[in-house]
Amino acid sequence: MSDRDYTLILDKSGSMSTPDQAGGRSRWEIAQESTLALARKCEQFDPDGLTVYVFSGRFKRYDDVTSAKVAQIFLENDPAGTTNLAGVLQNALDNYFQRKSSGQTKANGETILVVTDGEPDDRKAVFEVIINATRQMDRDEELAISMIQVGSDAQATKFLKALDDQLESVGAKFDICDTITLDDMEDMSLADILMNAITD
Repeated sequence: MSDRDYTLILDKSGSMSTPDQAGGRSRWEIAQESTLALARKCEQFDPDGLTVYVFSGRFKRYDDVTSAKVAQIFLENDPAGTTNLAGVLQNALDNYFQRKSSGQTKANGETILVVTDGEPDDRKAVFEVIINATRQMDRDEELAISMIQVGSDAQATKFLKALDDQLESVGAKFDICDTITLDDMEDMSLADILMNAITD
């Protein structure tokens, strides 16, 4: 947990404005609350804060996000658009390997947490981005990607499960993906899930 970097990738596609219970908060509101909890937790052992991406068709990257900056990100972004997960993942992974080659990564590597509610626009591209990343890795634990599904889109669940189970069989050097779906969450909140992923 210590001496590791954390990147949070948040889906802001149109469906994230959906509440999962009638009259309940939207997925986007729940994501905001959970991001804040995660940022507070990360600050305890990494004063630089988190890297946060928000994405739909395009993405935006925010560096050094502390709990004080979270509200601003959510003010600047509203859920709309599609789910170009491959593009944002590519950027986050490229950034990690650039920092690695210039000796700027933490000793224990990096964890990328992806919060998404829908199937990505291009499933094959997401697989390819992750498989290519594993081929640039020296050791299994240097990079971990946790895919966390909010909402109950059955196609998204199927896709994320495939990422979890099939990476090595389709050519990945290491199995770096781990998926948490709504069923896995049971009574845990998104904030709990994110905390678990970083203390794992």
